[in-house]
Amino acid sequence: MSSFQFSFRPRLLADLKNYNRSLFFRDIAAGLTVGVVALPLAMAFAIASGVKPEAGIFTAIIAGFLISALGGSRVQIGGPAGAFIVIVYGILEKYGLANLLIATIFAGILLFLMGMLRLGSLVRFIPIAIVIGFTNGIAVLVAISQMKDFFGLNIAKMPGDFFAQIDILGRSFHLLDFTTLALALISLMLIFLWPSLVKVRMNDILHEQENKNLRSQIWKKNTNKAFSFLSAIPGPVVVLVFGTIAVSAFNLPVETIGNKFGGIPQSLPVFTLPVFSWSLVKQLFAPTITIALLGAIESLLCARVADKLTGDRHDPNQELMAQGIANVVVPFFGGLPATGTIARTVTNIRSGAASPIAGMVHALTILITVLIAAPLAQNIPLASLAAILLFVAFNMGEWREFVRLKQFSINYRVIMLGTFFLTVIIDLTVAVEVGLMLACIFFIYRISSLTTVEPIAATRLSAPLPTGVVAYSIFGSLFFGAVDKLEQLIDPKTMMARVMILELDHLINIDTTGLDALEMLLKLIHKQGGQLVLCGLNQQPLSLMQRSGFYAHVGAENCVESLPMAIARAGEIAH
Repeated sequence: MSSFQFSFRPRLLADLKNYNRSLFFRDIAAGLTVGVVALPLAMAFAIASGVKPEAGIFTAIIAGFLISALGGSRVQIGGPAGAFIVIVYGILEKYGLANLLIATIFAGILLFLMGMLRLGSLVRFIPIAIVIGFTNGIAVLVAISQMKDFFGLNIAKMPGDFFAQIDILGRSFHLLDFTTLALALISLMLIFLWPSLVKVRMNDILHEQENKNLRSQIWKKNTNKAFSFLSAIPGPVVVLVFGTIAVSAFNLPVETIGNKFGGIPQSLPVFTLPVFSWSLVKQLFAPTITIALLGAIESLLCARVADKLTGDRHDPNQELMAQGIANVVVPFFGGLPATGTIARTVTNIRSGAASPIAGMVHALTILITVLIAAPLAQNIPLASLAAILLFVAFNMGEWREFVRLKQFSINYRVIMLGTFFLTVIIDLTVAVEVGLMLACIFFIYRISSLTTVEPIAATRLSAPLPTGVVAYSIFGSLFFGAVDKLEQLIDPKTMMARVMILELDHLINIDTTGLDALEMLLKLIHKQGGQLVLCGLNQQPLSLMQRSGFYAHVGAENCVESLPMAIARAGEIAH
């Protein structure tokens, strides 16, 4: 038996062995690009979660740096995530900010322990139907949470409950602000259409110049480069700049970061101890589990997406330990729960990232930008940030899966839709728990339905069975969900044959409940003066039978390798 060995080896250490100047410049370019993309998202996630924008920024800086420096993936970008918005908002509303920070620290410790105990691969066993269900549910909740700022509704504080949110939005809809709505709609259209608009405009200009001379050909080449640069600018960045300029130039009467939060600090985050109360710690069990579970699932799913795009392979246990460290450290600087983020990770890959250095550069880019340009955030409109989050929610959800539901089994539909509606209406933790319970029930039912106990057909026998001998074949898994298949054999009112043969070469697994059923069968046969003969035992059933003493009770001479040998042994006993 192998003993447990703790291993902590960040991917950065391996990548630095063959690092060179070319890879460094690739990482610098990728890190700068992702940093520019991450800044508006970090502010938007924080505001939507019910905290100040700097909480999201500090999370992106600190957690982003730690996850890249200590993680098990070459290109994963960590930070605040859209999936956490609903969770954080709910915890804030119920327990307050101090307890959110404490729950995040505990979740970080739990994540680290999961990685240390090498449980990272277990997250992969969560059925895809559950993952799609809660991801789509979170996307819906994120979208609903942005309606207040998107329509400029005068709502002091959005409730955390789904039906309460729908109710207050419905009662306040007549108070919508048309200036805010117009800005939000333009922002949303711009973020969706930006790449297409750049491409169309570039094609129009090039078409006008296509019949010109060589000089124009040179100009054409430069135009291509210019528009390629513009199309590479992410939509959220364009919308952030557009919204800020619109508010500043036209003095639009809309809510901004400045008039709601007083801007963002132009300074480094300050280390602060969260207010700790033992009386409340026991209430934080559910929030801690929720944060840890979602953080583990999101980060490892993100790492798997990155592996598919790069052909690389991440270390899930190292990744969980890095996520754990980040979530332990960030709350001491007023930050939010952090995890791997798919959109920023994909941006990092497409920008040419070669190592975790890119993620570290992304964090430093955000830090430098805040230190230099924090005053410019005063006029960032919340309507534009709401549009960015609606775009994030749209991309977060796998909406095509609803259309494809008819292609899958009723079990898949029930699990996915059940998880989706429970996430939206009740809670993510409840949704995942119920989803896992349903998945287990359906799995048990499916496996039990595949298990059969049938008489061996005469066509499989080279000669008729001896008088007083019966033979059955057990196929599948004889476990607690399938022992009812033996009821026909263990009915006390049934007169047993002199010898019963059980062919077990297609029995792949047996548990203690299944073994108990076989012991009942053996006792009944012995009580009536008969004998049980087993043949074709596979490794797992044989091991359990030997360890439990059942094998010795049956008798080694009655446990043979093949059906012909079992028939021969039964003939000896019967005569």
